[in-house]
Amino acid sequence: MTQFFKSSLVKARVAVSTIFFCYGLTFASWASRIPSIQEKFSLSEAELGTLLLMLPIGSFISLPIAGILVAKWNSFLVTRLSIVLYLVSLVAISLSENIYLLGVVLFLFGLMGNMVNIAINTQAVSLEKEYEKNIMASFHGMWSLAGFFGAIIGAFMISEEILLQYHYTIIFSASIIAAYISFKFLIKQDLDEDQDKPIFVIPDKSLLLLGVIAFCSMMCEGTMFDWSGVYYKKVVNAPKDILGLAYTFFMVSMAGTRFVADYFTGKYGVKKVVFFSGVLNFTGLLILIIFPGKIISLIGFFIVGAGVSSVIPLVFSLAGKSKNMGSSVALAAVSTMGFFGFLLGPPLIGYLAAWLNLQASFSFIAIMALCVTILATQIKSSSNS
Repeated sequence: MTQFFKSSLVKARVAVSTIFFCYGLTFASWASRIPSIQEKFSLSEAELGTLLLMLPIGSFISLPIAGILVAKWNSFLVTRLSIVLYLVSLVAISLSENIYLLGVVLFLFGLMGNMVNIAINTQAVSLEKEYEKNIMASFHGMWSLAGFFGAIIGAFMISEEILLQYHYTIIFSASIIAAYISFKFLIKQDLDEDQDKPIFVIPDKSLLLLGVIAFCSMMCEGTMFDWSGVYYKKVVNAPKDILGLAYTFFMVSMAGTRFVADYFTGKYGVKKVVFFSGVLNFTGLLILIIFPGKIISLIGFFIVGAGVSSVIPLVFSLAGKSKNMGSSVALAAVSTMGFFGFLLGPPLIGYLAAWLNLQASFSFIAIMALCVTILATQIKSSSNS
C-alpha cells in the first residue's frame, strides 16, 4: 500500500512537472517571436509596449474568477481546461491578421495564462503537502527549462524563416499530446483542509507582502524575457549572430538555480534565500547598466537569472499554506500580483525606453530588485501564510 502511494505521488509529480513544462514552452514560444510580430506589423517600441499591455489586462481580469473556479471545481478540472485553451490561444496569435484582432487574442492569452498559473500551482502546493518537503522550486525549474528550449526553438524557427503559424502549430501539437497523457495522473481532488476555509476574504498583511514581493520579482523576470535580446543588441551593440546569448545565459541560470533552490531553502530558510536572491538580482542589473560590454553583460544576465529563480516558487509555497484562505484563493491573490508584474514589466520598459532610453529604463527594474531585498526582511520565519 505504501509502495502504491509513493508510486502515485511520483506519477503525480511527473504529471505536474509536464504541465509546468508545457505552460513554459507555450509562453516562451510567444516571447521568442515578439520580434517577428513587431516586424510583421511594423510596430514602434511604444506601439509594441501598448500591444504587450493586453496580456496583463487579461491576467488582471482573471483575478476575481480564477481562484474561485479552482476552489469550486478543483485544480484538476481547471488545469485541464485552461492549458488546452492557452495552447489554442497561442495558435490564434499566429493567425491574427491585424493588430486589433491580435490585441484581443493577447488579452485571452493573458487571461488563460493566469488560469493555468493558478490551477497548476494549486496542484503543486497539494503535492508538496503530500511530500512534506520543499519541492515547489523544481516545478518552476521545469517552467524555466521549457523557456530555454522554447527560446532555442524560436531562434531556429526565425533563422530558418519558418512562418509563425507553422511554428505555433508544432508547439501546440507536441504540448497537447504531452498534456493529455499527463491529465490522468494529476491530483484528482485538492486537499480537504481547504474546504473549511472561505472562498473569498480580504488577504491579510502576510499575503499582501508575498504578493508585492512576487510583483517586483516577476517584473524583473518578465523584462528579461522580452527585452534581454533587445538590450543586448541596442545597448551592448552585440552582433546579430550572438543576440540569443543574453536570453540563453539568463534562462540557463534561472532553470539551473531552481533545481537546487529546494536544497538551499531547507538548509537556510525562506527568508534568507529570498533576501539573497534580491541581492543577486540587483547586482546583476547594476552590471548590465554600468558595464554594458559583450562579455560582462552576459555575466550580468546570468546573475539576474539566479536572482529571480527562487523568489516565486518560495512565495507561492508560502501562499499555498495560508491559514486564513484556501490554497487556490491565496495563490490566486499572490500569483496574480506576480503575474501582473511579469506582464506589466515589458510594456512599461517600452514606454520608459521611448521616453528616456533602454539603459535608463533598466534602472527602474533594478529598483524593483532592491525592493525584493528590502521586503524579504519582513517575511516571518514561521510565516502564517
